Amino acid sequence: MADHRSQVPSYEFPGTLAEQEAALAANPLLQRMNEARVAAAEDRHRPAYHYVNPESTLNDPNGICFWQGRWHLFYQGYPPEDPRQHWGHAVSDDLVHWRDLPYAIYPDPERCCFSGTTFVEDDRVIAMYHGTEVGNMVAVSSDPLLLNWSKVAGRAVIPIGKSRRSADPDLPYTVFDPCIWKKGEAYYALSAGTKAEGPAGKPVRANYLFRSPDLEHWEYLHPFVEDDQFTQVGDDGACPYFWPIGDRHILVFFSHMSGGQYLLGDYDPARDKFVVTQGGKFNHGASTPSGLHAPSATPDGSGGLIVMFNMNPGKPTVGWNQIMTLPWRLTVEGDVLRMEPAGDLSSLRHDGTHVTDLELPANEELVLPGVSGDALELELELDAQDAPVVELNVLRSPRAEEYTRISFYKERGFRATSWNQPAGYPAQSVQSVLSIDTAHASTAADVRPRPPETAQLALGEGEPLQLRVFVDRSVIEVFANGRQCLAVRVYPEREDSVGVSLRSQGGPSVVRSLRSWRMGSIWV
Repeated sequence: MADHRSQVPSYEFPGTLAEQEAALAANPLLQRMNEARVAAAEDRHRPAYHYVNPESTLNDPNGICFWQGRWHLFYQGYPPEDPRQHWGHAVSDDLVHWRDLPYAIYPDPERCCFSGTTFVEDDRVIAMYHGTEVGNMVAVSSDPLLLNWSKVAGRAVIPIGKSRRSADPDLPYTVFDPCIWKKGEAYYALSAGTKAEGPAGKPVRANYLFRSPDLEHWEYLHPFVEDDQFTQVGDDGACPYFWPIGDRHILVFFSHMSGGQYLLGDYDPARDKFVVTQGGKFNHGASTPSGLHAPSATPDGSGGLIVMFNMNPGKPTVGWNQIMTLPWRLTVEGDVLRMEPAGDLSSLRHDGTHVTDLELPANEELVLPGVSGDALELELELDAQDAPVVELNVLRSPRAEEYTRISFYKERGFRATSWNQPAGYPAQSVQSVLSIDTAHASTAADVRPRPPETAQLALGEGEPLQLRVFVDRSVIEVFANGRQCLAVRVYPEREDSVGVSLRSQGGPSVVRSLRSWRMGSIWV
């Protein structure tokens, strides 16, 4: 077997919290990470309040969880001296302010530590992830800061087949990104993949179910999902996270073809099947360049889920690359998935402004005085009235050489039916559309262009548009009415691309309320 031992320094940490904190204060690896973070701080495109790993680059988030009063984020990190995926690690008390910790899980016997999940028990945290070239691995930790991990059996507990993602032809499943949960005394796991049972024998999303009494010995059961009419031919079920949400269950996953998605439905414990009733997307355009990528999700303890995504770059960077979104909180109302930012982001606000009943005349751009910056939060409530389009432009230069356009198209989307309209909304109405257009976001020649990120948005009779917009140097996240979120990367080249403007096209509209704040750094 090939030698896959990591070249990254590793450490055995003591068992108590006080001892661990003392050891971290003098840890050479963590000191190196801190120095790398300081050195990169002046990069004008590096976010101020979104998590970015301290050194090199990152990929998928993994295994976010809550343990002994703290939130833990793991991710695929690429250490500079051994740029294979290790599980990087950060911790937070509030889902807003993060601090780096040393790498958590190192490769060996696997070549790389790919995506996976965590499951929190009373006395330990279980991580299940894909180890390339060997199969799905399990590791456990029980110390206060989850610094020390041991691998169950020292080998893959669900071995891979003849290729990295495809099982042996004699096996009815594939071995790839797993997730884990527990029912009764048994552990259950999904393994991502595809099955060639779609139209004309083409591949479709699949997630294969396994069961174990002890984390080491796993029995294959069957494909897990029933009545999936929401994913497409060619989708795969990578990075799965299966959790209860309200009185339902949700499967959050990533398709390498069409991006982040979810399936909502009911868990049948007698048959160990997930019966799907609704589905939707987190990506409203391609995942690359500059788009949303893979998720990581965990229960929030109040019936919802906390989910974070990594975001792909659209421009070459030096020493760093992908970033994380803000944490989102997912909840359900019937078959409607709600999504809102999580954590007390108000703790970062300063220099706030507030205007009310701002009339926007037709076809005139209004640059907002006193509202500017490249790290902002905006809260807007808009009555579009008869205007078919209302635009909010951020990161705008004074003469509009650069700007990113957030557009609301009132009743310009799909015609609503019983299949796509949330309960309680007019059955024969037309949905609205929300988009982020980055075509004019940068004058730099090396920024890769992308089409507008565009999503349907159902509003009730007389319901105003309510936006929470987070601008953070090279990332924009827009939450709309608690039911939709769009996220993109942008790279303004000009130092003066910090303005904000509004425009009502085709008719006047009214901004009932607009609040803005400059946002501080989570690293200060």
